[in-house]
Amino acid sequence: MSNAPAYFAFAVRERDKGKKAVWTRIGTVWSLKERDGFSLEIEALPVNFDGRLVLMPPKAAQDGGPA
Repeated sequence: MSNAPAYFAFAVRERDKGKKAVWTRIGTVWSLKERDGFSLEIEALPVNFDGRLVLMPPKAAQDGGPA
């Protein structure tokens, strides 16, 4: 099993019409070693959070996926 994260967690804030949404990386998701499942490590709590998180694989996030 790799020590690399399975996903990165993002909070997405919608903006005015015609403007791109703002994606803020707020955490990292790791695969559990002993059983099926994941562990989410939240590093920041966004202001006005609506409860929606988007999980992106590290490669997609590095390739500019959530821009």
